[in-house]
Amino acid sequence: MTSVPPPFDPELAAALELVREVVSPVLTPQDIETVRRSEGLRQLAETDLTLDGAFEVTDRAVPGPAGAPEISLLVCRPTAPPVPGPLPVIYHVHGGGMVLGTNRVGVDAPLTWARELGAVVVSVEYRLAPEHPHPAPVEDVYAGLLWTAEHAREIGGDPERIVIAGASAGGGLTAALALLLRDRQGPPVIGQMLMCPMLDDRNDTPSGHQMQGLGVWDRTANETGWTALLGEARGGPAVSPYAAPARATDLTGLPPAFLDVGSAETFRDETVAYASRIWQAGGVAELHVWPGGFHGFDGFAPQAALSRSAREAHLDWLRRLLAH
Repeated sequence: MTSVPPPFDPELAAALELVREVVSPVLTPQDIETVRRSEGLRQLAETDLTLDGAFEVTDRAVPGPAGAPEISLLVCRPTAPPVPGPLPVIYHVHGGGMVLGTNRVGVDAPLTWARELGAVVVSVEYRLAPEHPHPAPVEDVYAGLLWTAEHAREIGGDPERIVIAGASAGGGLTAALALLLRDRQGPPVIGQMLMCPMLDDRNDTPSGHQMQGLGVWDRTANETGWTALLGEARGGPAVSPYAAPARATDLTGLPPAFLDVGSAETFRDETVAYASRIWQAGGVAELHVWPGGFHGFDGFAPQAALSRSAREAHLDWLRRLLAH
């Protein structure tokens, strides 16, 4: 198995040097609590979510899964909707390797889409591993979606136009949510946006080996996240597809999918494989592999040319999806 990594895009490589001063690609179990308390993560969670008054932002405590605590939903409604009537809803699931983050992390991207498209954003808080292993995170995400669909009109949204979206671990949980909604005959969603998704607990792809020690999330960090979620079951034969969607044997009947990933990141091969399997199952998927992109590059280096292209592709897919 080759271990020679593909090159980073030159502009992104320069940005990565700055990112690496505060973000290590390697995360061990001993690092989780330190990173949770880090200044960088705190700053990410303290961005202005109103986008200079474009959104009214509220926190809603809603019922969690049966027998579990309430969960928090961040509800962001346009203050000046572009059209009368109910708006599309973007249901966002944050990243963080299953062990980090809050519903305020990464929501800037969905808010940017929503400002352009005229949409409501709902971002879900889910319990984190290792304190709360599978199925707690995905069940929280599912419970939040149920509330969002049932109360869509109350928050200015259209229950018939819900898109689910997430990056990294949030992308994996979004894919798992789509599987759960299909199998439980839950509320319909019109699309799933899976950005650099964390899909496969086996952690043994060529891209995972190539990117060891590189970028911002490597194979060691990936093992830490999956082991926190699954414990000793990680990599074994009995892992649920609702934990690791790459384990699903049936990808039929899923909503249209958008998947993107960098060519120079751990999740490249599992993302490409998942898109291919959706096509093989007769489904609809749009796949972008960004040349020289590292994990989460468009968030870490938003002004880079490749990041702008990626963000334009996200918005273009959503426009086409919502036009149907």
